[in-house]
Parts: sequence; structure tokens; C-alpha cells
Amino acid sequence: MPQEVRVRYAPSPTGHLHIGNARTALFNYLFARNLGGKFIVRIEDTDVKRNVAGGEESQLTYMKWLGIDWDESVDIGGGYGPYRQTERLDIYRVYWQELLDRGLAYRCYCNEEELEQERNEQLERGETPRYSGRHRDLTDEQRSAFEAEGRVPSIRFRVPEGRTYQFDDMVKGSISFDTAEMGDFVIVKKDGIPTYNFAVVLDDHLMKISHVLRGEDHISNTPRQLMIYEAFGWEPPLFAHMTLIVNEQRKKLSKRDESIIQFISQYDDLGYLPEALFNFIALLGWSPEGEQEMFTREQLIEVFNAERLSKSPAVFDTQKLSWMNNEYMKKAELPRVVDMCIPHLQKAGRIAAELDADDRAWVSDLVALHQEKLRYAADIVPITALFFAEEPADEDEAASVLAEEQVPTVLGAFLALVEAGDSAFTVDGIKEMIKTVQKDTGFKGKQLFMPIRAALTGQTHGSDLNQSIALLGKDKVVSRLRARL
Repeated sequence: MPQEVRVRYAPSPTGHLHIGNARTALFNYLFARNLGGKFIVRIEDTDVKRNVAGGEESQLTYMKWLGIDWDESVDIGGGYGPYRQTERLDIYRVYWQELLDRGLAYRCYCNEEELEQERNEQLERGETPRYSGRHRDLTDEQRSAFEAEGRVPSIRFRVPEGRTYQFDDMVKGSISFDTAEMGDFVIVKKDGIPTYNFAVVLDDHLMKISHVLRGEDHISNTPRQLMIYEAFGWEPPLFAHMTLIVNEQRKKLSKRDESIIQFISQYDDLGYLPEALFNFIALLGWSPEGEQEMFTREQLIEVFNAERLSKSPAVFDTQKLSWMNNEYMKKAELPRVVDMCIPHLQKAGRIAAELDADDRAWVSDLVALHQEKLRYAADIVPITALFFAEEPADEDEAASVLAEEQVPTVLGAFLALVEAGDSAFTVDGIKEMIKTVQKDTGFKGKQLFMPIRAALTGQTHGSDLNQSIALLGKDKVVSRLRARL
């Protein structure tokens, strides 16, 4: 293993932090922290047309939200910058000129129409499309003629003929590629911007990256990158290509798949806990020894081992994520959960935009009553709907209960006590009222509690009855009981 472990996450600012990219960042982070190495975040922004406003900021913001920190990047600097590719163009220029001078790369003047025609002809012949090398050995006169036409060249790397490139992948094992099916590839586009496969090699080498952990969709890029390393006489890093994330139908996770929430910002908006998502993502394609599934960040750093990266696709189990986040929600401190729930209740128009001390105390009691049920903070809106409705919507079982013959007696007795009560409408006071109803009517157990719950909530099962009644408040309780009677 190299002396110093240095790994990187290198997003393109073409969108927000996706669950797949978050996993790549997280695995690199855990790998570095476990081995006492450095984790670098590098911005690969050379695809200028696809970059979106706020893309870079979103990547950094939501990695921090998840609990991932780094040692070098655009925001904190470091000894191997710049950490944004568009600020490294002068560096790249030196190296591509060297390849041109050594005859390992050449200028190609083919236009898009010529390349498309070549591709179609190869397909018609049943061949794998690849660049034919038609401008590999142009004379000075030919180059001058193309430039006189106004053609702007790209720069292509001269792929060695009859070679096999092999590397030992930390996940996949030995992988090899034959150059017979590979055409000379572009390393600098016509606009003077280097392509991914060229820039990534220079960046990784100059930043002394020791290991590259990335998705298996990059495997096909690796032989081209190995050629660049070889051309400069550099030792390549060790590679680990992680398996794809698939949905529950075992299909590759697609950004068009609406069955799965795919962007970290969306989980934040819904009120997921970042430590729960961190835990869940860490188990997408990696498994610890033993049966334990709940880990703190520190525990994951301690036990992470790249040898346990899965060789099979990682299934994104939405039910498991809901279960895991609920486990974290149940253990979270109440004030934190309340702060997460309030914006959702406000957005739904359930509570005022500005809360006084009494309002906040009431919301806190409401959240406390339902905290055990919350999959995420936004759940507070549907779960507590009955507390805000004029009249509760009756479930079938509740309607059956309310048809029982003792119901008018029980509800009438309870209503009389509530209306007559001059003490505070508290949980203890409500508990005493229900005891009095039992004593006065002779009904107890389900015959007593079920009608009261069904009348006030439209349900036959739910959170603590006394607390629910107290949260409804005296006026709403009186109104609902009168409506039932």
C-alpha cells in the first residue's frame, strides 16, 4: 500500500448531490479516515455547457449536511491546488504539448459530419465504432490546408497497437482490455478544454492520489487512463470500482425513477436525519462483519474496510431507509425533532408563521406524542391531521364502535363533565373525568374508551388517549362530542 493514503471525490457541478455520488464521496471519506489518510474534494467543471448555477455549492453543502468533511478543496485550499479544473488549464497545456512533441498525441481536423459518416459505415459493416486514425500521420501541408479551411483541431492520444492493459481492481479483481477495439481518443477538445480521461490522470497524479474509489461505470475509462499514466512514466493509483445501485426491481438506479428519492437535498427537505442517511448509504454496497446495522459515523470510520465492498449490485431498499430513519427519529432529542417538524406544519397551514411560547409548547407536546411514529419530519402533517380538522374522518372500525348502544350514554356523561369542568384541561384532569364516567355509567374498558376515542379522533387506535384529548383542547372536544350526540 502506498505510504500516504490520499483519495478524492471529484464531482461535476452539473446538478445537485445525487445518492450515487453521495455514496462515492462517503466511501472515499470512510476509507481515508479509517487509514488516517487525506480526503480531497476536487471540482471537475470542464463540461461548461452542462454546469448549473449553484451545482458546486450544493455538492459541498450537502456533503457537510451528511457529516462528511474534507482536508483539501476549493473552500479550504491545500498544497495541491487549484482544486477546480477550469483553474488548472495552464497545467494541462504543458502536458498535452509534451505528448504532441513526443509524437504520442496528434492534432485531428475531422469535423462532426466526417466522424458521424465513419461511425455509420462501421456500424453497417457490423464493426464496433471507433476512430479510424485517418489524421494520425498528416503532413505539414495537409495540416496547413485544413487550417486554411478554418478547421479547428482536437488533440487525440495515439493508442498503442497490439497491447493489453491489465489492472487489479480492489473489488472486481483482475481486469484487462485489448487495444484492438480502441480508437485514438480525444484528450483536448476543439475549444481547448481537456477531456475527462486526460485531466483526471493529471489531477490524480499531481495531487498524489493513492486510491481511486468510484462507480463501476468508470471501468471502461480505466484503460485509457492507464495509457496516459504509461505515457508519462507515472505509477497509477490503486482502483476500486464499486457496483451499481439498483432499485427493488434490480434495475439500475435512474434519475427518472420516481419510486426512489434520489437527491440528498430532497431528504433534507423531507426532514430525514443526516446521521440516519449517512448510516443507510454506508450499507449500499458495503457490509460490516456481524449483523449490526446501526452505526454512528465514528463507528463506521473504525470498522470500514474496502475488502468488504460488495461484488453484487446494491439494492436501494426504501422500506429499510424508512425503518432506519424512524429508529433515529425515536432516539433524537425532542427539541431537535420539534424544530424539524415546525416548518412542515407551517407550510401546510396548520400553525402560524410566528409562534409564541404557548403555541410552541403545544406543538412540542403534539410532536412528542407522535415522535415514535415519524419516518421523517414531514410525516407530522398527515399523522396529526385529526388535530386540525373541523371534524374527524371516521375509519370503518370507528363507525362500527359509534353505532353501539352504550355510546350516547358514555359520550353524554363525558360531555357534561368537560363542559362543567372549571379546572385546567390537563392530562390528569381528563384522566379523572374518564374515571368518573366509568363510575357514573358502569361502562369500562373498550365500552368506555373506544367510544370516546372514536368520537374525538375517528379512530379506534392511536396515541395516548388522555394526551390526545388534552391536545385537542376543550373547545374542540366539546364541539366534536356535541356533533356526535
